[in-house]
Amino acid sequence: MSTGKKLFVEDLNVSGKRVIVRVDFNVPLKDGKVESDKRLKESLPTIKYLRDKGAKVILMSHLGRPDGKRVADMSLRPVADALSALLGTPVAFADDCVGPPAEQAVAALAPGGVLLLENLRFHAEEEENDPAFAKKLASLADVYVNDAFGTAHRAHASTEGITRFVSQAASGYLMKKELDFLGGALSDPKRPFVAVIGGSKVSGKIDVIKNLLPRVDKLLIGGGMTYTFLKAQGLEVGKSIVENDKLDLARSLLAEGGDKLVFGTDFVVTDKLDFKARTVGTLKTVAKNAIPADWESVDVGPETVAAFTKILVGAKTIIWNGPVGVFEIDATAKGTIGIAEALAKATAAGAITIIGGGDSASAVKKAGVASKVSHVSTGGGASLEFLEGKVLPGVAALTDN
Repeated sequence: MSTGKKLFVEDLNVSGKRVIVRVDFNVPLKDGKVESDKRLKESLPTIKYLRDKGAKVILMSHLGRPDGKRVADMSLRPVADALSALLGTPVAFADDCVGPPAEQAVAALAPGGVLLLENLRFHAEEEENDPAFAKKLASLADVYVNDAFGTAHRAHASTEGITRFVSQAASGYLMKKELDFLGGALSDPKRPFVAVIGGSKVSGKIDVIKNLLPRVDKLLIGGGMTYTFLKAQGLEVGKSIVENDKLDLARSLLAEGGDKLVFGTDFVVTDKLDFKARTVGTLKTVAKNAIPADWESVDVGPETVAAFTKILVGAKTIIWNGPVGVFEIDATAKGTIGIAEALAKATAAGAITIIGGGDSASAVKKAGVASKVSHVSTGGGASLEFLEGKVLPGVAALTDN
């Protein structure tokens, strides 16, 4: 799936038209202020393009999980203020996303003006993809632009339903960038093509592994899912996280993957892990065949980081999805930070490096290398489903070019 086959915002004639844009302004708020404006900044290229072309720009987003009710501290009003500061122009705010408040605010918009509608999820019909609600959203505009990759895997009224009631539906700059990076890596990667897949469970990444195995040259496995594979090979894994009901699946993936699948050779183990309190007991590094029966593995060891780094620095395309250890605790984050630093080195050597959102995005930020990789995805769930080979409803619904 790529945006090449879909209308792009630059394909539209938007001068003087009302353009409704689905953005992802699901940002953290603290004391009534936006705490991180990263997602707002990601939306600026599309907003600025539309303003420059004389469009009336109507923005819509969700924030949090208000479950179809008005929740005061999930209002998007503070986001309008933060966006005004970034754009250097006033951003109008409508007290609702449909009905008279929205209609009146849209009617007052001048060409080049920007309006933000109130939280879509104050209406249960948004997540239900209710056609009548989608039609109300569509009635506010002439054309539709989806620039919210982070919600493209959800068939909601503002991502999928609305496209049935507008004449044209196009992707914005952020959506195009996301799909160009991810789609390019999967369909036409520069080789060697290497993927690093981490995370706690095999079950959460089965589809990613199965979709990537035929495409990659090497697939590096880290994180909690490692121990299900090690146990499937007959090794002692102690109290490490294991999915006993997935051992047969792990064996079949090992057989299918052959020498493409690469695992750690040493691990950092602890006699006590309290994830809630973010504390660990005694730590030591052991070989993969020497994990003590009453200890738990919480990170890859330095030998593994060195071996993974060697493969990554020699790659030309890299996708990373999921940490390789308990990176939320500093003492057990060394492996994940080592991988992040290896990706920065690979990028400097000319590789295309793509971070698949979510925890991996947090990891490159923690390692201080977010600006030293090619692309950090803004959508954890969406990028995961894309890597699984699934069709994203928010992209599929856009108008064919």
